[in-house]
Amino acid sequence: MPDFTIHPASYKDPAGFVFESAGIFYRQVNRTYQETYQQLMQSGLYKILVQKELLIPHTEKEENLTGDEKAWLILQPAQIPLISYPVEWCFDALKEAALLTLQVMELALEKGMILKDATAFNIQFIRGRAQLIDTLSFECYAEQKPWIAYRQFCESFLFPLLLGNYSGLHFQALLQGYPEGIPVDVAARLLPLKSRFRPAVWMHVYLQNRVHRAATANARYAGSFSKTKLLNLVQHLATTIQSLEQKGSTNWSNYYTETILGEHYLQEKSKIVNNFLHQSKKGQLLDIGANDGHFSLLAAKMGFQVIAVDSDPVCINHLYQKAKRDHCDNLLPLCLDITNPTPASGFQNRERRSFLQRVQPDLVMALALLHHLCIVKNLSFTQLASFFAGLAPELIIEFVPKEDEKTRQLLTRKEDIFPDYTQEQFESAFLQFFSIPEKQKIPGTERIIYRMKRNP
Repeated sequence: MPDFTIHPASYKDPAGFVFESAGIFYRQVNRTYQETYQQLMQSGLYKILVQKELLIPHTEKEENLTGDEKAWLILQPAQIPLISYPVEWCFDALKEAALLTLQVMELALEKGMILKDATAFNIQFIRGRAQLIDTLSFECYAEQKPWIAYRQFCESFLFPLLLGNYSGLHFQALLQGYPEGIPVDVAARLLPLKSRFRPAVWMHVYLQNRVHRAATANARYAGSFSKTKLLNLVQHLATTIQSLEQKGSTNWSNYYTETILGEHYLQEKSKIVNNFLHQSKKGQLLDIGANDGHFSLLAAKMGFQVIAVDSDPVCINHLYQKAKRDHCDNLLPLCLDITNPTPASGFQNRERRSFLQRVQPDLVMALALLHHLCIVKNLSFTQLASFFAGLAPELIIEFVPKEDEKTRQLLTRKEDIFPDYTQEQFESAFLQFFSIPEKQKIPGTERIIYRMKRNP
């Protein structure tokens, strides 16, 4: 009897499904998709997409690992180290994923195929770049047939990006409520009035909203799309998206160079962190409260596979841009509040796993974070020590004392109800879960950086 588990989110496509067997993910291709798959492979489209690193590669397996009579072929795709979701992406990451989708669509049309799905969940960031992960997203192009995934593309990609560009909204919070994409009527209501005078916004948002609300919507689209018109639509979408930028600023983007203690502080802190990192194995590192990513980049350049998270989307967008410029393909910046991380979601909360279920770091780094978690979020040292111990076997953490300027600033906004916020209480709480092989004070400050190892 075959031993396998179908992925909880892989039930919507009759062409096949993803399943796991012995810790490896596979994709079953059903007999109904045989002709389409052969077109994908024989047309040269698959080869082109893989060569351009637009689609993850796969190998074909001879054995029917599921024993399913519907199965025609089993694929073993390249395994993905960490799955991330659109709600965790910054503006430029979603923009890259959108442009990738359109590039794949254009190449598919040249080979007589088309994307039948255009959801952002079909994209993942692998080695620093967006790639399509759903091999069964294609179908053969039918002349005059409209792009059935156009609306899905707009809701998943275009509308969130337009809102970021014209309204300065951070779409991450909206995607929590609309995980499949922002509906056209919601986008139309949220976009500012001035955006209506932009031809692209008028066509893709307001006109589409009118058509969507009309009873004859399908009739209006029927028979109106030649391949030339479809290519023009794809290219127009690409041009529009290429011009979009996230509006808005952040208080944290120059955190280390301007809002703390200056360049000397940063240099001294970097020396300590660099020394501590050299004493850890080069595995997966989770940088919590990464801010502008200075230490995330430091760790990535040392060979760690870095996941950098911060609740500020603008900071993460800046880090995303830095990583691109530096060709740092082992760093994945994500928008995430560690006190309210992405939950499990979908049917029975099983389709998409929570962030804490997906991430398995060997080392956690929490620099200039502790005072925010304790003073702003009212979390105790014991709660945090238990949390970090559950995340990873090693921890690099910075203690910022109550006398520090930044801690005092936090306390101006609320009553000081934290008599236990002391170095002694901090060490006592963390020693319940960790040993402390090393600690070092940052010269010129009272801040202390600790290197900790989880107790057996």
